[in-house]
Amino acid sequence: MDIKKRLAILNFLEFFSWGSWLLSAGAYMVETLNFTGLQVGSVYATLGIASIFMPPLLGMVADKFLNAEKVFGICHLLLALLFLTLGQITDYAAFYVLMLLVSICYMPTLALNNSISYFNLENKGFDAVKTFPPIRVWGTVGFILAAWSVDALGFKVSSSQFYVGAVASFVLGLYAFTLPKVPVDNTEAKTIVQRFGLDAFKLFRNRNLAVFFIFSMLLGIALQVTNIWGVPFLNDFEIDYSDSFAVKHSVFLISLSQLSEVLFILAIPFFLKRYGIKKVVLMSMFAWMLRFALFAVGYPEGIGLVFLILSMLVYGMAFDFYFVSGSLYINRETSPKIRSSAQGLFMMMVNGIGFMLGAYASGIIVDFYTTEGMKDWPMIWFVFAIYAMVIGAAFAIFFRYKHKKDVEFN
Repeated sequence: MDIKKRLAILNFLEFFSWGSWLLSAGAYMVETLNFTGLQVGSVYATLGIASIFMPPLLGMVADKFLNAEKVFGICHLLLALLFLTLGQITDYAAFYVLMLLVSICYMPTLALNNSISYFNLENKGFDAVKTFPPIRVWGTVGFILAAWSVDALGFKVSSSQFYVGAVASFVLGLYAFTLPKVPVDNTEAKTIVQRFGLDAFKLFRNRNLAVFFIFSMLLGIALQVTNIWGVPFLNDFEIDYSDSFAVKHSVFLISLSQLSEVLFILAIPFFLKRYGIKKVVLMSMFAWMLRFALFAVGYPEGIGLVFLILSMLVYGMAFDFYFVSGSLYINRETSPKIRSSAQGLFMMMVNGIGFMLGAYASGIIVDFYTTEGMKDWPMIWFVFAIYAMVIGAAFAIFFRYKHKKDVEFN
């Protein structure tokens, strides 16, 4: 089978596994398990905690010791077992520990997926910037189909969503071992720092890369907020809009955000080539501001529903113009010898420190604006919108990358 098709299957299954629970787990914890906002935030924060140390660690393993596709496959086979166990847990403490283990296994596979894809494409003579986005689209398709399946089957507030993830991870774990080998670099002429993959941290000596990594963390605070709280937000309209499609199928509506990714992922090569990484990232940051502001004024019917749908449409630009473009930028700016480690470092900043801070902070903000069980969602979303606006303005000032058309991303 053509390598591009094989990598498309890899991405489809990778994000199908994630999409089966990422959007709906918050609603399950709030409505079925009765967790508080801080507890929900802390559970989601495990994704960030794991991303702080696991992507760099397994990136180092993939660079130095064990083929990346094997590390990837082992992680997903472990995930299948963990999801089966998680579906039987209702106690907060035990649920937190299980989700932490899930995060430890899943989050580093995002960076490994990039490394496996980039290596195989470049090994076959393809330009990763032009070829990877259409492949990555299949990850978005997988995420959407998983979310729709969970919604259609009535699993959005049920533990059954984790069993869907278990099946996807099991299939993916086996499939990973059939992929072409990504060679390790285990030659003897290495320093201790190089042998343990710590040389990726030398990237902070480059001013532009250092600034980019710092803002990756700051934007990471906002990156998953709507994935955590989007469905609980829509479900809270049930009192006044119980018959609304947006409330009955809240997971479906939120998943339209991922549908918009299809368009924007395919547009990345054009935008990177024409405008460069700085302008593309600024588009992402201000799209996040618009995303949150539209949530603040949205509601399930009439013009409010239009605002919600518009918010879903801008998500593709908000998420992919940073997450995917940033990964491509890191790949282009780093040596092939440390690319797995560099991708792990990028994931650590975005999905690690940033996600962890964002999950805890959002939980605290939601609880702060909750009175007698009623959440002031407009104020909550406006707080996030102002934050995204400030981060965008600061990035425009401090990131001084000069784009050279047809050179940096040709």
